[in-house]
Amino acid sequence: MNFGVPKEIRELENRVGLTPAGVHALVEAGHTVYVENGAGMGAGFADDNFRATGAKIAYSAEEVYGRADVVAKVTRLTAQEHALLREDQTVLSFMHLAVSSSDLLETLKKKSITAIAYEMIQAEDGSHPVLLTASQVAGRVAPGIASELLSSTRGGRGILLSGVPGVPPAAVVILGAGALGENAARAFLGMGAQVTILDRTPDKLQRIDEMFGSCITTLFATPYNVQRVVEFADVLIGAVLAPGQRAPIVVTRAMVKRMRPRSVIIDFAIDQGGCIETSRPTTHRNPTYVEEGVIHYCVPTILSRVARTASHALLNASLPYLYAIGKFGVDQAIRADSSLMRGVNTWHGKLVNTQVADALGLPVNSTQ
Repeated sequence: MNFGVPKEIRELENRVGLTPAGVHALVEAGHTVYVENGAGMGAGFADDNFRATGAKIAYSAEEVYGRADVVAKVTRLTAQEHALLREDQTVLSFMHLAVSSSDLLETLKKKSITAIAYEMIQAEDGSHPVLLTASQVAGRVAPGIASELLSSTRGGRGILLSGVPGVPPAAVVILGAGALGENAARAFLGMGAQVTILDRTPDKLQRIDEMFGSCITTLFATPYNVQRVVEFADVLIGAVLAPGQRAPIVVTRAMVKRMRPRSVIIDFAIDQGGCIETSRPTTHRNPTYVEEGVIHYCVPTILSRVARTASHALLNASLPYLYAIGKFGVDQAIRADSSLMRGVNTWHGKLVNTQVADALGLPVNSTQ
């Protein structure tokens, strides 16, 4: 089978859909992998690194899409990339189709594309193995961003996350106790911050309590509790997950107005529309804006900050699915693996995912 790895073209997106290790694994399994010239440079992988593992270097995106049966990307397709798709191709990426422009779905339908969303691949135990790795990286990146934005030189409150003897640490509030929230809590706690985490699932709060004990405050995420803790937050982390759907608004504009001046919001749910009413997408070139006196950081491609680590993590989680697709073919691999099946948004152009269909208000097609 022919796999293709195009260069990501979203602004300052440095990750790559396959690392040289992934190329080597697929080539050893008997497949051909076409990697666009320069696709890995942002993550520190030169073309020679890919050549050494058996990749064929393509000198344009058109060549990659023209040769590939399966395209392995990171971010969802842009309008520029829609035109490059071939009939009956398969694309794997973080899709977030529920909050994408309508022309993407129309293109997937028109060209009979099988689109597999990494964030929606779901194991029998309810976990999301590919999303998990991205969430782990994102959570651990959070303190570095928060520390930078809290600094006086960036217009922040001038607060050190850890505080010093006689001066209290920063108050960090995390909305969501899933993988991202848990990893953010661990990282902020390691930096010496005061951490409060909220969730609507008692089992998740129980897990946080068992892991960190009295070092972290846990609260059930009622609107009253959210409003109460947001008021004293120096840093507010949005880590709310709604697979296949738009993220729910958990923090209203009225709540943001009551936050401390020059405090910081980092909305990791922005790639699903954001969980804070005042959030809107930004870029790495202009990552922040001030709304209601609060600094907002809402970059959907946040993991591009640590592109090499994030690319390795993506490969570790996605390679078993790519292996299966290469070995059995796309349709058979999907039918044989229920976790992969749950990640399929469109199958030969038909919208087959119930969650995405519900979010878009569209009918769902049968996978039979």
